[in-house]
Amino acid sequence: MKVMEKKFDIITVGTALVDSIIKGFDPEPISASGYRAESCSLHAGGEAVNEAVAAAKLGMRAGILCFLGDDTAGKLISNTLSGYGVDTGLIVREKDHPTPVTTMFVREDGSRKSITNTSHRYNFHPECYLERIGQTRAIILGSLFRAPFDDPGIVHLLLRFAKEHGILAVADTKLPNFRKLTLGDLKESLPFVDCITPNEDEARYYTEKEDPARMAEVFLNYGIKSVIIKLGSKGCYYRDTEKEIVLPAMKIKAVDATGAGDNFVAGFVSELLRGKCQEEALLFANACGAICTTEAGACTALKDREQVLKMIQTAN
Repeated sequence: MKVMEKKFDIITVGTALVDSIIKGFDPEPISASGYRAESCSLHAGGEAVNEAVAAAKLGMRAGILCFLGDDTAGKLISNTLSGYGVDTGLIVREKDHPTPVTTMFVREDGSRKSITNTSHRYNFHPECYLERIGQTRAIILGSLFRAPFDDPGIVHLLLRFAKEHGILAVADTKLPNFRKLTLGDLKESLPFVDCITPNEDEARYYTEKEDPARMAEVFLNYGIKSVIIKLGSKGCYYRDTEKEIVLPAMKIKAVDATGAGDNFVAGFVSELLRGKCQEEALLFANACGAICTTEAGACTALKDREQVLKMIQTAN
C-alpha cells in the first residue's frame, strides 16, 4: 500500500463520546424521584477526542479516526473538535449506531465514577481505513482493551501497519467493560507498540503486580518498547530497556480528573515529535495532566503549549 505524504503529526483512533458530568451529587432524595447536584454539564469526551483536542491545542496537526452517530451527541463532538482545530475529515459517520454518552459522577477531590451503556461497545473497524493512518507521524490508540481495540485482529492489523510504515504507535489503555482481553491475548501485537500508558489501576489489573517497576517489567517482557504508568497525584513512572524515570506530580488543586491522563499522553507524544528526550516529554506531560484537572471537563483547562511551559517554569 502506498503511503501518502504526512498530513498529520498525530492521529488519535478510538471511541468518541459525550460526557455528562455531575458534580456534587447528593444521594438524599428531595422527592420520590428527584435528586440534587451541585452542577451538571455536557462535554465532548472519550480518549481519542480528548487526546486529539489536547494535541491540537499544543500545536500539533491533529486528526481523529472515530465513528459518530447521526444524532445530537455526534454533532456536539464534531463541532467541538472543529472548534479546537482538529481535522474531522477522517471521522466515520454511522446512521444506524448512536454516539455513546457516558454519565460521570465527580467527587469533591476530582475522582470520579462513570456509567457506560451498550453504545460504547460498537466497533467501527478502523483497520478498514489504513490509508488514513498512513498520513500521520504518530498514532495514539485510545484505548487498548476497549472497543474498537478489544478485538485482537483489529489491534494486530493496525499496529502492524504502523510498524511497517514507521509510524510512532502509542497505546493508551482502559479497564475492560464489555469484552475482556489479557496481555496474552495481544502477545503477537504488543511488540509493535512503542509506548503503552496505563494508569496505576489498569497496570495492576493487567500485570497482577503492585509495584510500578514490576508492572513495567511485565509490559516490557511482552516486547513493548517503553512503559509509562500514570500514578495520578503521585506523578508517573517511565521504563524502557535502558532507563527508569520517576517524576512527581505537579502540585495543584484538582477540581475534576476527567481526561487528565489523555492530556498527559497527548503532551508526551507531542513533545517526542518535537525532538525532546523522554524526561523532558514526561515533565511536559505531567504539567498537561495537572492543568487538565483544574476545571471540569477533559477539554477545558489546557489552552496552549505556552501555558504548559509557564507552569513548568513556575514549578522550578
